[in-house]
Amino acid sequence: MKKYLYILMLAFAIGFTSCADLDLNPPADASTETWYSSVEEFEFACNDLYRGDLWHWEFNRLWHTDRWTDDWDQQGHGYEWSTGALMPTTGYVKATWLRTYKGITRCNAVIANVAKQRGKLSDKQLDKFEGEARFFRACFYSYLIFLYGDCPYYTDYITIEQAYAMGRTPKSEILGHIYEDFDKAIELLPESNDGNVRVISSTAMAFKARTASWMLDYPVAAAAAKDCIESKAYSLDTNFESMFLLKTHTSPEFVFTIPRSRELHDDKISLSSFLPRNNKGKSLAVPSLELFCAFLCDDGLPIDKSPKFDRQNPFKNRDPRLGYTTVEFGTEFLGVEWDPSKNKVQNYTTGKSINNNDSQLVQSLASWTGLILKKGIDEDYLVDLKGDPDCIVMRYADVLLMYAEAKIEMNDIDQSVLDAINDVRARAYKTTRANTSKYPAVTETNQDKLRFILRSERRMEFAWENRRWFDLVRWRLCDIAINRPVIDLPAKAQLQKNIKNGDYYFPSDALPVIEDNGLVNLQPLVDSKAKFRKTMERKFDASKGYLLPLPIEDVMLIPGMTQNPGY
Repeated sequence: MKKYLYILMLAFAIGFTSCADLDLNPPADASTETWYSSVEEFEFACNDLYRGDLWHWEFNRLWHTDRWTDDWDQQGHGYEWSTGALMPTTGYVKATWLRTYKGITRCNAVIANVAKQRGKLSDKQLDKFEGEARFFRACFYSYLIFLYGDCPYYTDYITIEQAYAMGRTPKSEILGHIYEDFDKAIELLPESNDGNVRVISSTAMAFKARTASWMLDYPVAAAAAKDCIESKAYSLDTNFESMFLLKTHTSPEFVFTIPRSRELHDDKISLSSFLPRNNKGKSLAVPSLELFCAFLCDDGLPIDKSPKFDRQNPFKNRDPRLGYTTVEFGTEFLGVEWDPSKNKVQNYTTGKSINNNDSQLVQSLASWTGLILKKGIDEDYLVDLKGDPDCIVMRYADVLLMYAEAKIEMNDIDQSVLDAINDVRARAYKTTRANTSKYPAVTETNQDKLRFILRSERRMEFAWENRRWFDLVRWRLCDIAINRPVIDLPAKAQLQKNIKNGDYYFPSDALPVIEDNGLVNLQPLVDSKAKFRKTMERKFDASKGYLLPLPIEDVMLIPGMTQNPGY
């Protein structure tokens, strides 16, 4: 068997060890001399491209990037990226680089061998395999240039000498090749299939739009998103809440998902940190106050401008997605009353009153925001506090909002922009776009005001779906959002006083400021008589933080490999 070097694999491997690492080399790569000689072998190789490990930035843990954003609160715990501690040796920096290039290498192998088998196997089948490989290669490279900037680019096997001579290709050049791969995938992939797992031509359109959005290439983003919309391959799910449940594996809205399976692979994740303490969870990681305040009122206005906002009943008159994302006070959740303002609550399963361990009045480690995650959480998690939720990488609502955003940023605002936003918003209110009396329909055409609406819509729609970090980075808002401290409710003594004086949940003398950029400024709450507390400082250095560092091993071992600035 000929010996080839997968791009930089020797360099990547040095110093890269972990008990969690997997042998990701599939039997399909055992020998390029004998493999890829049948449809079954091509299918086996393409199946491996759907493996979660190759989508490390999305799949390696639940809510991987949400943890660093202003949507997340974890009782004073900080992560490397959001505290300025990210280094070239950080585990996920190396793992993402390594595993993404592994995926690229496998795509290259499929594409090269499809060419060799033309005339021997069915062109229709070979077209599908090449289309899949080109789609995945485009996706993998899009993550690399978004995360790391310029990076090594290759489309074939290379020798060890070539690998050590390789430097970084400008991301603008790689982006052109990414678009070419997406376009070829659109041409080669089927228009439909029988399930929601395998990619089709419209999937490539959607991911081309996402890549262009990441690169702020709005003309390409608008055109690709429009193509996906007009293909009618996907549609909004009429039931927003059900899409995120453990039992939900298919939806007309799912553009691309990566499944987990407790039964097939014992692939399950602990949810104890996200579940209520009254249900034997820990409530350590919860929705932030900033996220809570970002949800608009049901008149379409932010809470600091809407006359309908009720400080003492802050769920009242709010966008329904607030109640889909976090549990409304005074309602039943997982068999227990959720109300962090009470010492005792009702257990509806036993019919008895119990000590409320989900209130800081009783337990200091209860949720520091008084909030708990509801999105996707149901009784199935209570079996062993573990679950196997599928990873939703893209859904159709994102396509609609990417289209609207691209047109807004080009200042090409027409009825199609309003329709795209209103389709998403109306679904949240369990109605349709035409029923404008049932939801706050968007009619605004001013670019700046529409930009605020679009950014608010994305935050409400995709809360805790691994999309907020990407938005903050591409909008270049991290130097504001991530340089503000985490702010929480006061501890027990002050909390008791606020409840007694009517300054719970929000004080009577202050409200957060919802800024034109869509960010939430909580400083007025800290300055108020209710004395909200700062619990953690975040730190972001705009001179380097918008790119990850390259793994230290590659910079040290590859002569042409330079490090990103600041690392």
